[in-house]
Amino acid sequence: MEHEDFEKLDEVISSELELKDQVISIRRVTKVVKGGKNLSFSALVAVGNEKGKVGIGLGKAREVPQAIAKAVEDAKKNMIEFPIVGTTIPHRVKGESDAGLVILRPASRGTGVIAGGAVRIILQLAGVKDILTKSIRSNNPITVAQATIDALKKLKSPEEVKKVRGKESEQSKL
Repeated sequence: MEHEDFEKLDEVISSELELKDQVISIRRVTKVVKGGKNLSFSALVAVGNEKGKVGIGLGKAREVPQAIAKAVEDAKKNMIEFPIVGTTIPHRVKGESDAGLVILRPASRGTGVIAGGAVRIILQLAGVKDILTKSIRSNNPITVAQATIDALKKLKSPEEVKKVRGKESEQSKL
């Protein structure tokens, strides 16, 4: 292996160590079969590095710890990265998933995370310190979590917005 390959491997391992995970919900689910009911557990977990990287995952198994482990693996595969400006998000954004609708608004420093349930857990693991949120329609933690991730995916950094609009930055004018 090349020297650069080892550096990349070290980077991946260190990023894995920084990740924190938190269970959003655990549900007891049953499948009705000829012989009766098969009981299993479904877990929804959020994983983040508190620096603008977060993911959610679903896992299902016969026991709770195994379901959580599967969900954590799924969440690591589905991680997204989004821009953070200071302690909040760059602009207002709306995320949708099925019946879940989540509105995220930037807040001034010191406001805190004004959110509940799945939205709060995801935003804290993502590293957002000040934000105002509103969850509309569905109360289902899975759809609310997916709507939150959808909203975070839609966020654009101020540089990206300038590029799209064709404006030059303040520094290049000087």
